[in-house]
Amino acid sequence: MLNLMTRLRDAADKHAAYRRIRDEIANLSDAEALDLGIFRGDAERMARKAVWG
Repeated sequence: MLNLMTRLRDAADKHAAYRRIRDEIANLSDAEALDLGIFRGDAERMARKAVWG
């Protein structure tokens, strides 16, 4: 049972990190995104890669 709880907590933590990263990228201004060389429309893909590889 502890293993299941650990896995559920890990999954919840990863999903929270995904949402946080996705939102930060999506909410960048045009100037900030341009400075970083990223396209805000790629926020989901970038966040997914950052969290799950």
